[in-house]
Amino acid sequence: MPLVNIAILEGKGADYARAVADGVNEAAISQLDFPADDRYQVITEHPEHALQLQTRRGDRVMMSLVMRSGKSDAQKKAFYARCTDNLKRDPGIDPHNVMMTIVENDDIDWSFADGKASFFAD
Repeated sequence: MPLVNIAILEGKGADYARAVADGVNEAAISQLDFPADDRYQVITEHPEHALQLQTRRGDRVMMSLVMRSGKSDAQKKAFYARCTDNLKRDPGIDPHNVMMTIVENDDIDWSFADGKASFFAD
C-alpha cells in the first residue's frame, strides 16, 4: 500500500490523469505485491514551468512512492519497468520522461484512520 504522489502537467484532462493513476496502480499491484484495494494516490497538476525534469519537454510524470520497507531490489526494478511500459501504452508518455522514487519507512509510520498506528494492535 504505497502512498503515491503523482505530478503531471496541467490541462491534460481527467481521462489522462486516470490512465496515469491506473498504470501506476497496476504496476504496484503486479510487481510490488500490494493488495488490489490498497490504492492511495494524490495526483497534482502543474504548469509546464513548475514540473521540471532536467531539459525534457512534452508529457512528463514525476512520482514518489512512500511505502513500508521490505521490497526487494528486483521487485522495485520490475515496478519501474512495468510502470513505464504502462504509461507508454496509455496515455502515451515516453519512458524517458517518467521519474520515480521510492521512500521506505516502518510499520509505526502509518495511520490510515482514527489516529491509531494501523499496523499495531491496541
